[in-house]
This record gives sequence, structure tokens and C-alpha cells, in this order.
Amino acid sequence: MNIGRRKNAKGDKYLYYYDNGRGKGQRPSMGLFLYVKPQNAAEKQHNIETKALIDVKKGQAILDQQSVGTGFIPQHKFKANFLDYYADYVEKNKRKGNRHLQNSFTQFKIFINKSFVAPIEITENLAKRFRRFLLDHFTGDTPMNYFSRFKWVVNAATSDGYFREAPTEKVAARANPSKHLKELLEVEEYFALLKTPCSNQQVQFGFLFTCYTGVRWCDVEDLRWHQLNGNKLTTRIIQHKTGLPVMLYLHPVAMAILNVLRPTGTEEEYAGQKVFALPGQDACNKILAEWMRTAGINKHITWSCGRLSFSILLQDQRVDDATVAYLMGHATTKQVSKNYKRHRPKDQTSTIHLLPLPKQLPPIFSN
Repeated sequence: MNIGRRKNAKGDKYLYYYDNGRGKGQRPSMGLFLYVKPQNAAEKQHNIETKALIDVKKGQAILDQQSVGTGFIPQHKFKANFLDYYADYVEKNKRKGNRHLQNSFTQFKIFINKSFVAPIEITENLAKRFRRFLLDHFTGDTPMNYFSRFKWVVNAATSDGYFREAPTEKVAARANPSKHLKELLEVEEYFALLKTPCSNQQVQFGFLFTCYTGVRWCDVEDLRWHQLNGNKLTTRIIQHKTGLPVMLYLHPVAMAILNVLRPTGTEEEYAGQKVFALPGQDACNKILAEWMRTAGINKHITWSCGRLSFSILLQDQRVDDATVAYLMGHATTKQVSKNYKRHRPKDQTSTIHLLPLPKQLPPIFSN
């Protein structure tokens, strides 16, 4: 491993680089320099410390070169804090429109509740406790999704030499099915909400926007004007096959909401502004509960119920699962057929009366 240097354009500094050959990209910069003629004590001290650092980086580069193909991983390649490794993995593997990996890291930090975690602390028992933490705090597929991403990170760390065997190998990710079926809004309840005032108009408009677009609370809360073009909304959800964002055509009610909220001035001036000024999600749900009572809707409605209602009312109109899944940003129909469907009949009496009934029952059925 050779270290080279050259003078900068002014000729007052030596710029150092790794000399791996004369081909393109074989002489990457070390990001270090020395003063050619140091003028004062500070520049002289800089040169002394930089020379020492050059020696260290040269030694590390030699170790890297000699360990290729041996299975040995030099110590300087390891991160002493597993949280740093986790954060680095999230940064390098994040996907636009998918927050499971980032959220898994966020929940792990809440669970571990300290700023330094040595890799040796990541054990099977800790993994089980983290899984239990997720199951205690989330329902549905969320705990399974977050723990699966945690396992990705641990598996990657195992491949990088942090563990001989993955501590999470025998700890399966689990879903946490909700014990309560989520409520939904029927057509007549949509109409009731449209004509019933709400104490917070931003929450009213934001929730109705979800009911008519299927967009999640987090995406409504962060919706920007530049995502809207006429009657089309460009979502943050990226299609797996095309790599392009999901494009939604807006219902007239959603368009009417946007027309009311649209700021004055040119589009360029407000393009980056949020469409809705919403409080936190818990506060939104409390306002929704009050609004439902005012509208005479005796149901436990949270923001996510708007997304469920969007899906079910479309299915009631015989819209196929593939179309509903696309409109909701899902890659497959699995979530629609499993979670975003009607679990209870709207009108049991009408449904039962669909069974065969003769105009007159035989005498045996009369008293």
C-alpha cells in the first residue's frame, strides 16, 4: 500500500492520496493535507498530528488489503456502539415511502433507553424482550414488521463479523392481531360528517381528505402543495415494479377541501408549505371523538378508520381488490383481503332475506 502526495493549485499544501495504481479511481483522496512551509506554531502542530494520522490510516489500509479473502476483519472496521451500526444500516438501506426500518430503529432506542449498546449485549434474550416490547405497544402486523427489520440489522452485523451466529436466529417475528374489530363509516355517516361542524376545521378537512383518498394520517399531516397537480396527488409511496410514486386522482369532495385551503399567491410561493395544519395524532383522535358525538355517530372512530372506510366502501361498489390495493399504496392485495375488508355485514336482515323463500310456506310450517 503506497501513499502519494501532490501540491495543490496554490502550491502551499501537500494533498495526500492512496496510490493503488494509475487507472481511473485508483488514487482516492485521504482527505488530509500538510503545509509545505508552516508559518506558525499552529500549522507546525497540524503537520505533526496529520503525519501521525497518515501513518495510522496507512496501517489500516494495509490491514484491509492483507485481510481480503482471509475471513479476518480488522478491528477498526467495527463500530463499538451497536446503535451506530444500526443507524448506519438504516441510512444505507432506507427506502422512500417505507418507514418500517427507520421506525424499528426508533422503537429499539426507546426500548433500550441508553445511548451506548455494545454488540456483546445483543443476545437472544434481549431480542425476545424487544419482541415483547413491540407486541405490548403495537397491534396488527406492525410489531412483526419492526422486529423483522431488527433481524435484518442483526443478520447484517453477523455477516460483518460482529457475531459468530445471529442472536435473533431462533426468535421469530410475530404479528399481534387486534382483539377488537376497527369501526368504519358507512355512506350515510359520510354525509353526516360533511354537514356537521367540527371544533377544529383543519382536523375536519384532514380526516375527510383521508376518507376520500385513503391516505394515512402521517401522509396527510406532511402533505405539501407541490404534491398536488390539478386533480392528481403524487404520494410518497413508491411502486415496487416501476419505481415511480403512486398517483391518485382526487374525488370532488377532496378537491373542494383543497380549494378552500389553497393559500393566496403563486404556486411557487407556497409549493413547499403543508396543506393541513394538524395537531398531534392523539389530539386529532380526541377531536374526532367529539365530532362523532356531535354528528350522532355512536362509534369509536380514529383517523385510521377513515382509511378502512375508504377501502370498504369501494369494495361495496365491487371495485376489485387489485385496484383498491393500488389506491392504498399496497404492492399486493394481501392487506386488502386480510385487514381492509368488511368483517361484519352492513344489514344482516337484508342479507338473510336473500336466501330462498317461497311465496307460501307448506302447511307443515303453520300452527
